[in-house]
Amino acid sequence: MKNILVPSDFSENAWNATRYAIELFKSQDCVFHIVNTYTPAIANSRFMASSLGGKVVADGERTRSENGLELVLERIKNTCNYSNHSFKTYSSFRLLVDEVKEITIEQKIDLIVTGTKGASGVDEVFMGSNTVRLIKAVKNCPILAIPQFFGFEKPKEIAFATDFNRFYTTSELKPLIDLARVFNATIRIVHVQYEIKALTELQQFNLGMLRKYLHNIEHYVHTVSELNSVSKTLEVFSKELDIHLLAMLNYQHSYVEKLTREPVIKRMAFHAKIPLLIIPELGMATPSNQKIVKEKLILG
Repeated sequence: MKNILVPSDFSENAWNATRYAIELFKSQDCVFHIVNTYTPAIANSRFMASSLGGKVVADGERTRSENGLELVLERIKNTCNYSNHSFKTYSSFRLLVDEVKEITIEQKIDLIVTGTKGASGVDEVFMGSNTVRLIKAVKNCPILAIPQFFGFEKPKEIAFATDFNRFYTTSELKPLIDLARVFNATIRIVHVQYEIKALTELQQFNLGMLRKYLHNIEHYVHTVSELNSVSKTLEVFSKELDIHLLAMLNYQHSYVEKLTREPVIKRMAFHAKIPLLIIPELGMATPSNQKIVKEKLILG
């Protein structure tokens, strides 16, 4: 039984992410945890505790939140209802990131699925600000970000962007491998280089281990030159190879970090056009640990 968490602000973008999640796992037994948080502006006032107006505002927001969740459930029932799915809803007077982190731990969430644009309608560079906050804050669960206008499409071509500088653990790669197996997908490992050069011994070792993990999954390795920025390079690569989902491991100096830290002028042209799977760093992967692992493999 999978536990999938879907934040919702009741926008069409949030609904698109909800429906994508349901269709993605329609053949699997799942519990979908749909959460809405509300933080009225008056909550920031030091007078709120004694303010009758503050209570009225909070009560009104809670009612709106609860009614909105009921409407989401009704919409699911009418459009994408599967007998192997069940749903739980959460309405909380709290910051979204805090609520998601708590539910993720308490309900043993396997995957968080979120939209990349909020109800405000303001375009965000790279992806929505709430999604970026979740990626930076949630360290124990993969996050799948769904673009605003991306209709569900079976992920038959999955790109995994990596620089081979880090050892991969089986637990970290599990979300990627599970998706590939369920949809019989091809994984295209893409390595972006500022200048094309031979892999170091460490990179070769990590690539070899990655290919061992993927031995029973069709996969290919692509080394591409950087086009102005990592974001632009991955966007062009995904378009040319008709990629349905882009996956990246989130760790220090990773592509995810580079994307979120690139100068705005370089990210202007990059808006997530396909689903983006962000996998958190779950295992130890220091150079010393990699050396130990390598020696064990050599010895036996």
